[in-house]
Amino acid sequence: MFTSELILDYVESLEVEGGRSAKTAENYKLYLERFVEFSDDIQVEKITTETVRKYRLWLNRYKNEHEDELATITQSYHLIALRGYLKYLSDRNIPSLSADKIKLPKVSRKQVTFLHFDEVTRLLDEIDTSEEPGLRDRAILELLFSSGLRVSELVNLNRDHVNTKRREFMVRGKGQKDRPVFISQAAADRVDEYLAARIDNLPPLFLSYSRNNVSSQAGDYRRLTARSIQRMINKYARLAGITKHVSPHTMRHSFATDLLMNGADLRSVQSMLGHSNISTTQVYTHVTDEHLREVHEKFHSDT
Repeated sequence: MFTSELILDYVESLEVEGGRSAKTAENYKLYLERFVEFSDDIQVEKITTETVRKYRLWLNRYKNEHEDELATITQSYHLIALRGYLKYLSDRNIPSLSADKIKLPKVSRKQVTFLHFDEVTRLLDEIDTSEEPGLRDRAILELLFSSGLRVSELVNLNRDHVNTKRREFMVRGKGQKDRPVFISQAAADRVDEYLAARIDNLPPLFLSYSRNNVSSQAGDYRRLTARSIQRMINKYARLAGITKHVSPHTMRHSFATDLLMNGADLRSVQSMLGHSNISTTQVYTHVTDEHLREVHEKFHSDT
């Protein structure tokens, strides 16, 4: 049996049985197609550790049409996809290389960029809320910082998803997993102000005011996109004189860091972020080290 023959079945199983998103399944398909390209569609029973070694070397030297190389983390994703595929073959009793023979390279995580509370305040102060688009932008930033939502989760929110009275609601995140989201009174008030200013009855919580925004998805007419939020945040960061790169995910990092700096435990932050593994959340402990040192120096008595 050739490698390519079961890729589609495996990718579909990721969505149906594994609860992975369509985007993740699409990426896995791309990664495995690259393995097919490298191996000339090798028969699965002929995959060996030497095949994998040569594949890793091929990935390390791979360049796309723009002469761009693959980042180390992206190379790891290719190997993760192959490992998952081999496990899938094993589960179906199809002879091939054991999945545990694939060792992943050590990848150093990028430094987390976050905003301190005073920087968030400066960002918010740059928003002109005298008109509807400004009210929307202020509500978005307050909501991102207050909730730790991913931008993909935020743009998919509808009006009836968010309960501003109880200041909590459910959101479906990565892996189709539901989690509770809690928001501050300030964020709830800003969302209410924005919705009160709108005269439409469109479902999306946040609308685009660009005339070019016409989605092919039913009910998504004028829904704001993640890319638009990225541009909006960049604009206010420049106006506020913030030189570090600020993205929607920066607001999520800022949410987590603010919680930890104010005494929240790591497990609670993990749950609020929707991380399936505590190791993903532990990256934030590094950015709070400096804060802890300052606390130690301020409150610990010298002998």
